[in-house]
Amino acid sequence: MQIILVPGLWLDASSWDPILPALADAGHTPVPLTMPGVGALADESAGIGIADWVDAVVAHIDSADDPVVLVGHSGGGNVVWGAADARPTKVARVVFVDTAPPPDGFGISEFDVVDGVVPFPGWDHFDAPDIADLDEQTRTRTAAHTAPVPAKVPTDRIRLGDERRYAVPVTVLSGSADEAGLRTMLAEWGPWNDEFAAISDVEVVTLDTGHWPQFSQPERLAAAIVDAVR
Repeated sequence: MQIILVPGLWLDASSWDPILPALADAGHTPVPLTMPGVGALADESAGIGIADWVDAVVAHIDSADDPVVLVGHSGGGNVVWGAADARPTKVARVVFVDTAPPPDGFGISEFDVVDGVVPFPGWDHFDAPDIADLDEQTRTRTAAHTAPVPAKVPTDRIRLGDERRYAVPVTVLSGSADEAGLRTMLAEWGPWNDEFAAISDVEVVTLDTGHWPQFSQPERLAAAIVDAVR
């Protein structure tokens, strides 16, 4: 399978490097992406929104001869779900890495805008469980490779309109929550719960990691993606 890998906010294609060999060894073709405007100054990225990120993934789907697998980490989950909505018959499975499918009309999250872009807020911004398995060396190394994202992207509302997306199989690779815990959490999020409940084929796999398993547990993440595709 061609596996299109969409990073979360502030990350580029290189963030997937630790898992690429294992995916290739399993016979797949990994395609890691850098989203439009990542690392660009405000005057170059002011007009870029979440729709442009979705369009970038759709372009790769359209260039593939066969159906593809989409993998989205964190905020990249919004992007791959938007792409699945745009091309439901050309997506064999969507894999969400420590995130869940967003409902129509919702954004990723809100972060401070600095000089017209959204910079990486630093590891201390995140909850302790999210970063618990990232040692200081890994935090220093990976933070140095983060880049600002366009100001509009984190808060732009995803637009979904094709209910055929609900027939696309979904795997959620949850950092710490099991399926019952994830469903309990989503039950408090209203439309998110409705979106999740509408998907006809869902599996939840607990990784026992923090929010960035591609950095902290790349072997485990790669194996889970291979299993999901299988």
